Amino acid sequence: MTSRAMNLRLRIARLSILVSLVVLAVKYSAYAVTGSGALLSDAVETLLNVIAAFGTLWAVAWARRPADDDHPYGHGKAEYLWSIIEGTLVILTALVILFIAANDLRHPHPLHTAALGVALNGAAGVINWVWAQILLRSGRRHNSRALITSGAHVMSDVWASVALVVGVAAIPLTGWLWLDPLLSTAVALNVLWSGFGMVRESMPSLLDAAPDPQEKERVWQTIEAHGAGAIEAHDLRMRKVGGEAFLDFHLVVPEHMQVIEAHEICNRIERALRQQLGRATISIHIEPPHRSKHDLPPAPRPDRPSWRREYRLLTPQLQAPSDRH
Repeated sequence: MTSRAMNLRLRIARLSILVSLVVLAVKYSAYAVTGSGALLSDAVETLLNVIAAFGTLWAVAWARRPADDDHPYGHGKAEYLWSIIEGTLVILTALVILFIAANDLRHPHPLHTAALGVALNGAAGVINWVWAQILLRSGRRHNSRALITSGAHVMSDVWASVALVVGVAAIPLTGWLWLDPLLSTAVALNVLWSGFGMVRESMPSLLDAAPDPQEKERVWQTIEAHGAGAIEAHDLRMRKVGGEAFLDFHLVVPEHMQVIEAHEICNRIERALRQQLGRATISIHIEPPHRSKHDLPPAPRPDRPSWRREYRLLTPQLQAPSDRH
C-alpha cells in the first residue's frame, strides 16, 4: 500500500475521533433535555464510538509500520485484532443498555421537551450517516478492516437513531411510558447484533482463512499463463492481511534445468502475480520432476487438505514420467 493511501487512512481515523465527540455531545444533550432512557442508551452507545475511534487510530497507525526483526510479516493484523476487540466492547455495551432498559421498565417516568430531544438526536443521526458512508467507502477502497468495522458500527448507530426519533416522538402523543424502555431494548439488540457481526467478519482474516475460490482460481490462471518452461505447480496457499497478499506454492521443473532458468520462470510468475494482486509476498519452492502430482492415483489421501491435492500442468509436453523413485 502506498504511503499516500496510509496517510489518508490515518487522517480519516483522526477525524473519526472529532466526529464521534461531536455526536456524543449532541446525543447527550438530547438525553439531558428529555430524561429519556432510550436516548441515554443511544448516548452510551455513542460513547463507545469515541473509544472505538481512538482504537481505530491506533490500529491503522500500527498496521502501517513496516516489517521488522520482531514482525517479519509486518503489522497488518493489528486492524483485525482491534476489530475483534471493538466487537467485544460493542457486545458489552449492549448488555449495559439492557440494564438501563430494565431499570426504566421498573421505574417509568414522563419525558420532558421531547420535540427538542428528537430534533437533536435526528441531527446526530444525519452526521453519523454521512460519516459512516465515508468510513465504509474508504475502508473498502484501501482494504482497511478497521475502517470498515468502524463504518459498520457507526451505521448501526444510525438505524438506532432512526428508530429512536420515531419512538420518542410517539411517547408524548400516546402516553405509553413503557415505549421508552422498549426502545432501549431495541437499541441494545441492534448493538448486540452489530457486535457479533464485527467479530464474525474479522475472525477469519485473523486466523489466516483462505480467500474465496474465485480469487484463488484467478491466481492459478496467472501462474498457468506465465509458467511456461516449468512442468507443474501445486500446493498453492494464500492469505490476505489488509492490502497485502501472502502466497506460496511448489513449482516442478525439468530435471536438468539450470538454476538461472528456473529463477527466471519464478521471476516471471512473481511479476505477473504482483501486477494482479498489488502488494504481495510470494514464495516459490522449486521441485524435481518426480515430485509432480499430475500422475498421482485418482484417490489421494483423504486426510490431506484440498490445497495439498491441487495442481496445474504448465507445460504438458514436459510431463514427468509416472514412474516414481
